[in-house]
Amino acid sequence: MLQLSGDRPPGPASSDGAFPQPPLRAGHLRVTYDPRPTAVREARATVRRQLEEWGLTEQDAPEDLVDTAELLVSEVTTNALLHSAGRFTLTLSAAHGTLRCEVDDTGPRPPRVVQASGAENGRGMFLVAALARRWGCRQEGPGKTVWFELGTCACDGCGRRQP
Repeated sequence: MLQLSGDRPPGPASSDGAFPQPPLRAGHLRVTYDPRPTAVREARATVRRQLEEWGLTEQDAPEDLVDTAELLVSEVTTNALLHSAGRFTLTLSAAHGTLRCEVDDTGPRPPRVVQASGAENGRGMFLVAALARRWGCRQEGPGKTVWFELGTCACDGCGRRQP
């Protein structure tokens, strides 16, 4: 059996969800933001503009793809802004029916899912867990990468969380 990074087998069981190799002909964008109040709004605008440029607002894409991607990017970039001491980087990749969004920051603590309740804070990762096909976090040196994936085609079940 082929082994990648440590003892984890490749594929969906991998805890960090990393691709064994970059997908061919992938749309790819990487943007770094300074830790300022407008950074989250700028990241949302980047997502919308890039998905439009990649044609992911067309008929064959899920109608809520852009809105969902913007919402989830807003949640993970807000966490990066609040819980890390520096800049954060947003990476978008689209290939093989999947949109992958990653946010790298210098914060040491992985995010945790807080159940939706009366709490005013902490529900962002609950939304990510509920709306993303897959999501996760990997520690890298002093920081981390929080990622999620959404389906990019409108076929039945594409983009929805898999049981």
